[in-house]
Amino acid sequence: MNGHPGSSAATPIQDPPARILVVDDQPATIQLAGTVLGKLGHEIVPAANGPTALRRLGLHPPDLILLDLLMPEMDGCELCRRIRDRPEWRDIPVIFLSAADDPDLVVKALEAGGTDYVTKPFHQAELILRVRTQLALKFARDRLARLAEDKDELLGILAHDLKNHLGGMQMSAQLLHDRVIRQGDNRLIRLADNLRHASDRMLGFVRGFLANMAADRESVLPPGTVDLAAVTRTVTERNLEAARRKGIAMQTHLPGHPVKGYGHAESLDRVLDNLISNAIKFSPPGRMVEVSVEDHPDWIECRVRDQGPGFQPEDRARLFQRYGRLSARPTAGEPSTGLGLAISHKLVTAMHGEIRVEGEPGEGARITVRLPRRNVP
Repeated sequence: MNGHPGSSAATPIQDPPARILVVDDQPATIQLAGTVLGKLGHEIVPAANGPTALRRLGLHPPDLILLDLLMPEMDGCELCRRIRDRPEWRDIPVIFLSAADDPDLVVKALEAGGTDYVTKPFHQAELILRVRTQLALKFARDRLARLAEDKDELLGILAHDLKNHLGGMQMSAQLLHDRVIRQGDNRLIRLADNLRHASDRMLGFVRGFLANMAADRESVLPPGTVDLAAVTRTVTERNLEAARRKGIAMQTHLPGHPVKGYGHAESLDRVLDNLISNAIKFSPPGRMVEVSVEDHPDWIECRVRDQGPGFQPEDRARLFQRYGRLSARPTAGEPSTGLGLAISHKLVTAMHGEIRVEGEPGEGARITVRLPRRNVP
């Protein structure tokens, strides 16, 4: 009973205001949807056809789209596919409207990228509930995306600060190690060794974490033309000193001309650095690492081959898992985070390429990165 202590009246749901694009060649449908949803505080943007809708999207993307399925000039499915092809519009929910209650048309609309379907003439309460559901999901995704960005920014700041402190600790540990070596105290030498290796491992983990975050950012960068031979040469030269310290010979087979394909130079640099440094890290001293680049009509590829332990059968399922440590261990106690292959796979896939890993136990590893020669739509 209303008005008595302890009683309560039903409180209507308050919808957060949203911008809704209504695309329909029938003005009556736009007017009715606008009246129903406008009462809830939503801003209604009308469009009588597909080209007009695309122009409206370009000016100010909406929070949700109501889209007529059957329209002249450009039907709803074609418009929805164009919307899904644009990264900045890809996550906008699309509710199809159609007078045709045909299951095949419903499937066609959903396959084109629709998130829901309402039959015309629509029941007002049904339309409100479907719009409310899709908007709630979108706003929840947006909030989660913002929280994820905030988390990544905070973790990045903390990791960078930690890396700087660990770098200082690593340098101090190395100086201490050098001093106790000269003193000849075996107990202190063991302690200094432990400190040096611990700081190396911690710094390696933090660097791997930062590289993983960078890979997530790079995987959404637009690829372009890249010279595989030039990037491979740069990365190989960068790793020569690490190979020399382990007595590992670096053998390269690089063309003297540019080998151009489709990719992203910074991402490709990170991939090849992971693969070449891993080949050095997991090879016993005195062995050889081979790096070659080949030019093919439809693709370009770089192959890194080492004389390390290869891969055990149980390694196959974990090859591209983040933090998935494999059976082999670095041969000189170098730090390893288990991120190198996972990051490389993510970046190569983002460049529309492929990465192939081969190598039986005791026969070394052969890793091939293949990129397309031209843009992939």
